[in-house]
Amino acid sequence: MRLSTGPDRDEARAVQVVHAALDAGVRFLDSADAYAHDDSEVGHNERLVAAAVRSWAGDSSQVAIATKGGLTRPDGRWVENGRAKHLLDACEKSLGALGVSRIDLYQLHALDPRTPLRTSVRALANLKRDGLIAAIGLCNVTLRQLREACDHAEIVSVQVELNVFSEKSFRNGVAEHCLEHGIGLVAHRPLGGVERRRRLETDSLLVELAARHAATPQQIALCWLLDLSPRIVPIPGPTTPEHARSLERVAQIRLDDEDRSRLDARFPAGRLLRVSREARRPAAAATGEVVIVMGLPGAGKTSLAQELVERGYLRLNRDQHGGRLADLLPALRRALQDGRRQVVLDNTYGARDARNAVIETAWQHGVPARCVWLDTSLEDAQRNAVERLLARYGRLLSPPELKAAAKSDPGAFAPNVQLRHQRELDPPEIAEGFARVERRAFERRVPPGRRARGVVLWYDGVVRGSRSGLRRPLSPDDVTLLPGRAEVLRRVHAEGFALFGLAWHPEIAAGASTPAAVEASLERTRELLGVPIEALYCPHADGPPACWCRKPLPGLGVVLIERHGLDAQHSFYVGRDPSDRALARSLGFGYRDVGAFFDADRNSALSSGT
Repeated sequence: MRLSTGPDRDEARAVQVVHAALDAGVRFLDSADAYAHDDSEVGHNERLVAAAVRSWAGDSSQVAIATKGGLTRPDGRWVENGRAKHLLDACEKSLGALGVSRIDLYQLHALDPRTPLRTSVRALANLKRDGLIAAIGLCNVTLRQLREACDHAEIVSVQVELNVFSEKSFRNGVAEHCLEHGIGLVAHRPLGGVERRRRLETDSLLVELAARHAATPQQIALCWLLDLSPRIVPIPGPTTPEHARSLERVAQIRLDDEDRSRLDARFPAGRLLRVSREARRPAAAATGEVVIVMGLPGAGKTSLAQELVERGYLRLNRDQHGGRLADLLPALRRALQDGRRQVVLDNTYGARDARNAVIETAWQHGVPARCVWLDTSLEDAQRNAVERLLARYGRLLSPPELKAAAKSDPGAFAPNVQLRHQRELDPPEIAEGFARVERRAFERRVPPGRRARGVVLWYDGVVRGSRSGLRRPLSPDDVTLLPGRAEVLRRVHAEGFALFGLAWHPEIAAGASTPAAVEASLERTRELLGVPIEALYCPHADGPPACWCRKPLPGLGVVLIERHGLDAQHSFYVGRDPSDRALARSLGFGYRDVGAFFDADRNSALSSGT
């Protein structure tokens, strides 16, 4: 890549680098159409590699060239495009750049979040069917994505980051799955990248083994990868002929059992490929257990962990200990070494690699692992997060306040945190090594004393409108009630229901209005209705929600529940669109569509609808 993307690239030197690598015994070259400065020179690296192979003095028929499609370079940025039409066009251009009639290995460079994975993979399958490519590969996929892709095409290789310092692709199941199913592993960044160069060169074990084998730490690191499996193909990225020539020594080094044992102890993730799962698993009669309680942030994990603590389990939690999830592993290791046989860990653990690190640590001490998955709905988890904020801070926090609080309080987070966890969730499986996986639905415990009945209404377009035709009134004079609203709400209030209104005023964040003006318009709405009604509003900006108070997020509704002791089972929400339905669902309220509520028989406003 850097032969084409480097700011100081030199094509003559690049050809020398490729020639030196081929002279050193390299027979697999990995390129991509996107390896260029920008879209104006797409295919630069492919043309460079092809020219170098053609001009090499050796037998070029033995050299396999892999390339990739699925990334574009507008203005030098990296932008995914996995649409079938783009992949066909990209492949045809790569054929021209490489000067071949069929590409040896064509890889999906990146997953496009706007295109279903099956669409991209089927497009590659069509390229193979039409003879344009010989084989299909994927880059940087999860185990779930790999399994999905294999349902639509034969996948012969997966390219992921593998090196002594990167454990993710070892622990997330991708590497194990590939080797178990005969899929090749192309290891990019096999030396850890430029930023880890110093760490690699000074690692005491790599330095020691390098001296023993008359090699360099880099050569030992590459040899370690090759020694894990013959299906692993590291693709280092030398930028000088000297570094390329040094690859020849890697193939000559032979690690012995003592070398492997020491490397396994220093870099334990690689051991997952070397030592069988059955050899690592605790005996069937092993006592104790390490329990992972996993689920979305706000799923209710703390309550379950506390139940286990009351039964004698030691709780390890990042919220208490600080740092990263990985920082809990030394504490777990110490506890097991000290004879604690019952431990519970209750952070999110949505990623398979994070869970694997816990499982393997437990296994090293002869203790089995169990998973309890709180399969809490997003709506319930969102409500739990809001309740926790109110309990800790007494109010909802603004986006800047949330960002500041999150630095010291893992329980204070923006809505996108839960959305990201839900999107990236790897559902737990027995195959990961768990003795048992329990999937539990969340059950909300309602505090006693909540008996008040309430009706919450979305204000704009449901209760009121704007005289000037705006989406919402910005001043008292601009407020107008929609027909029949006052009469129905007076009747509902007379039946014993407390009334509440919700609104959104992003004009405040945009500087087009002020809190005083908005509050004056809300007061004018109350006056026109002629009935006691409390109104709350979200003042935050348009765009992806960064606060908890904008629908369909439940923040303002939970504030009303807590403040007035509302009984959700006997309270209602009145709205007009899917976001209103979602808000009612997250609050546990009955939902009434605006038409059913106001246009039906006035005496049946709370008995009609859905």
